This record gives sequence, structure tokens and C-alpha cells, in this order.
Amino acid sequence: MSVIRVMSENLANKIAAGEVVEKCASVVKELVENSIDAKSSNIKINLLKGGLEEITVIDDGVGMDESDAELAFQRHATSKIYKDDDLFFIGTLGFRGEALPSIAAVSEVILETCKEDIGTHIHIKGGSLVEKKAASARVGTRITITNLFFNTPARLKHLKSETGELAGVVQFIEKLALAKPNIGFALTNNDKVLVKTTGSGDLLKTIHEIYGLNVSSNMMEIKSVNDDFEIRGYISKPSVLKKNRNHFNTFVNERLVKNNDINRAINDAYGTYKHEGYYPIVVINIYTDPTIVDVNIHPTKQDVKISKINDLTKLIYETIKETLYKNLLIPDALVDDKNESSSINDEVDNKKEVKQFVMDLASEEVAIEEKEEKNIELKKLKLFPVAQVHGTFIIAENEEGMYIIDQHAAHERVNYEMITKEFKQSEVQVTDLLVPITIELSPSDYLIFMDNKNVLEELGFKFSEYGINTIAIKSHPTWLKMNYEGDNLKYIVDLLLETGSNFSKEKYLDSLAKMASCKMSVKANEHLSLKQMEKLLDDLMKCDNPYNCCHGRPSIVKFNNYELDKMFKRILD
Repeated sequence: MSVIRVMSENLANKIAAGEVVEKCASVVKELVENSIDAKSSNIKINLLKGGLEEITVIDDGVGMDESDAELAFQRHATSKIYKDDDLFFIGTLGFRGEALPSIAAVSEVILETCKEDIGTHIHIKGGSLVEKKAASARVGTRITITNLFFNTPARLKHLKSETGELAGVVQFIEKLALAKPNIGFALTNNDKVLVKTTGSGDLLKTIHEIYGLNVSSNMMEIKSVNDDFEIRGYISKPSVLKKNRNHFNTFVNERLVKNNDINRAINDAYGTYKHEGYYPIVVINIYTDPTIVDVNIHPTKQDVKISKINDLTKLIYETIKETLYKNLLIPDALVDDKNESSSINDEVDNKKEVKQFVMDLASEEVAIEEKEEKNIELKKLKLFPVAQVHGTFIIAENEEGMYIIDQHAAHERVNYEMITKEFKQSEVQVTDLLVPITIELSPSDYLIFMDNKNVLEELGFKFSEYGINTIAIKSHPTWLKMNYEGDNLKYIVDLLLETGSNFSKEKYLDSLAKMASCKMSVKANEHLSLKQMEKLLDDLMKCDNPYNCCHGRPSIVKFNNYELDKMFKRILD
């Protein structure tokens, strides 16, 4: 007797639902993307109890006639691709024809749609048609999902709490609104508005509607292009950072994607402009030929493969790096930190005064050229030190206001840029050690070291083999601090071994420069003379990036004259 059988259509849809429909946010994603593909201008998402009780999506798209409305719930039924070649030119968010039948297989669905003034009502439960009838004419489509996972209890018990499911939906709609600023989105939960965008087509205005004024007013526009890619969007100043990468909003041809290579390029570009473990807010849309992107590798279509990914990440890295360099990045001391709140209610309350914001944008555009010129002037500023506090902070002044400088962070930045420039010199200044320093390694570490030894040789380190799995270092470049050679050299070797087979010379040199500059710099609780403070400030102003230490901490904070007068009530608003 045969043991292999063709499974039923309903069972196949339940299995497919395991990949397509994992939680409430998955259902919302598939339904809203269908609305977008239907050329909707406004999309409303109404939830009850975070979607656990009910999910309703209402759009003003093209709608469906009676036959298409019923056919849409059959597996692999789609209006978006028809032949093999269409897979190479996908211009819609959906195309697999799996979402609706998968959702219908594990829930109860009521669909009301209309085309050419003929309305259709369809009711499906657990994948089976309950009712089909005529309905009143309306613009677009309304679809309601209830009893999610009622017939798959194992899946049902793994749903999160209302707050947990709601957070996933809110985060997705926020990102989708940023990807589609020309579409108005409204998300409610238990009749309370959580997200609302106007669909103005202005990306910066949409950023304001999602994140609020404190973030939108600290965003910098980026634009760049190469032979295969065009990137457009906004990145936050280093003064506006988050504690996770959830605010890396990256889109390829307006499709939300998650790509580790792109995320790494963004994070690396900020490099020494931010502290490790903190991440910027970015909204970047990447435009390219659809044939370069393969979106058909996972049912969710967020995980994509991009050919020529190295060219893309290089473009992103260089564009962000240049934008950061060109902008004024000294933070004002009196900064509103409310943007760090993760509360949904706080974020909603913060989204006000849109009209005034748009007026502000017009004046900001006029000031762009002045801002770039001011950045050049900043590096020519003469700061006059007047005091040192706790042996750690330098107080300085000029005609614009008062500055507080973290002496270790400032000196670390100066040393970091000095060392990185030394790395690029063709001639290396070397100091010989009176007594060679020996380092014994394990057999595997010794092989890794020998495989990458040329990197150290190019920097000016000289060493020889000294017994079994042991090296003797005889000389080192002059930038290495005297009397600390032993500990530093061991760290340098350990750093080389950490990367193993994934060794990257560029990242190694950067880590090495950070380590050396930190150890060479003046420490906290170390008193400086007025002359030493003057030299440090002059050197800092000559740096390419005088704003942060090489680990991302601020090196300088400014109190302008207005802020000082306001604090002491010399000015009353």
C-alpha cells in the first residue's frame, strides 16, 4: 500500500502559514502590502487588543470583482506575476500568492471589496468558504481577521501579550510609512490612534510624524549614486542615538529589507562618531535595477540577496562618512533627551506642531550652505582655556560662548588621528628595543600570527622566531608609548589573533589605533598646565573630527551665550 499521499489544499495552506503568518504583525504586513500593491493612497489599520481579537485593514485601492475576490484565497493565485521572466522584474511587494490563503487557513476572514460599483462580500473560516454574496459599493477593500490561530492551538499559545503583539505591529507600520511617504497610514488599537501619517510625499515630514520634532530636526539628508545604485534618505546626528539597531530603516526599491552587510556599513560609517553599543536613526532608500535584487529567497520577502553588494556598502559607507564630516557636530549642552523614551504613548504625544515644522524646514534649507561654511570655520576657532575641573574637564571660552572639554576624550582624538595618519605614511619611524620582548603562542595562534605578520611588518614592527611557537619583537614604530611596550605589544598580538580567518586589515588597524591612542592619552584626574591645555585645544581644532573621541564619546560640549544668559535669568522668554 502506498504511504506517500498528496496533502489536502487546506493542510498545505496551514503549513505555509507557519512561514508566512507567525504573529499579528505578520498578518498586518501581508494585508497592508496587498493594499499598497492595489495602488492605495490611504490605508487604515484598526486593531482590537493588539490584533489578538481583531485586525481590520481598510484601503482606497482598485478593489476586486467577484471572481477575483474568491480566487484570491486559492493558493498561488496572484495578479502580480504570470511568467518565469516576471521573477526578474518584481515591482510589487507581494507576488507569491500565499499570504491570503495562509491567513484564511488559520483564522476567520470577512472580505468586502468593490470594482466598477459592484461590491462583493466573502466570509471564510479555517480555509472553507462560509458565505459569498453581493455587497454595497465602496471604494477599495476592507478585510477583517478574527479568531487568529483558532485551529492551530500550538501556534496560538505562542502569541505574545497584547502589548508585545501591538509593539510588533506599530514598529512595522512605522517602517512602512517611512518607505512609502506618499501613502497616508493610520493605525489604531482599541480606537486609540498610535501612528498617523499624512502621505504628503515628504520623507522628512514623515520622519517628524513618526519620531517627533527632536529627531526630525537633527536629521541630515544623504544623496549619492554610482553605476548601479542610488541612495536617498536621512541619517541622525550622533547626538541622537538609540540602544539598538531597530531604527535602521533600510529599503530597496521601497521594500523594507534586513541585510547584515548594509547594517554593518551604516554602523562602521559612524565609527568614532558614536559610542559602542549605540546606534543612529537612519532612513535610507536604495534604488536599483530589479534584476540586481533577489527577493524570492524567503516567504516574508524581507531577507534579500543583492548582487554587487560590495559596491553598495561602499557607497553607503562613504556617503554617510562624508555627510557626518561636513556637518556641525558639537552638541549643545542643553539637549532634550525625551527621544530616548520607548513608550508608545510618549511617541504619540511627541508628534505635534507639524505646520510649524514645515515652516522651519524652509528656513533650514536656506541655511545649508551657511552651515557647511560654519563647519570649516569651526576648525579655525581659537578656544581660550580658563580652568580645569576635577583634573578631568577643561573650561574654555571664545566670543560665542563657553566650552567644556573632556581632556582624555580630546587627547584620544588627537592621538587617534595622528596614528591613523602614521599608518598611511610610506616611511615608518622605528625604535629599537634594548631587550627584545618575547611572546609565546599556542600552535594554532602561531599559525594565524605568521599568516598575518606582514601587517605588523608594514607598520614598522620587527620580530623573529624564537624557539617553538614563540616570537621575539625587536623594534616598534615610534608612536607606541614608551615604558608601556610590553602590555601594548601583547595586546597588539592578541588583537591580531582575535580575527582569525576573518582577518580584515582595515578593521585591525582601526582597533589598533584606538587602543594605542587611549593608552597614550592624558587621563582623568591628571592636572595640566595652562600651556598644556592650550596645546591640546589647538591640536583638537585641527582634527578632521574634533567632536568625539575614537570610541564615540563627546569630546566637547558648548554652552552658547544665549543659553548661559537664560540659565541665570539674564534673559526671560
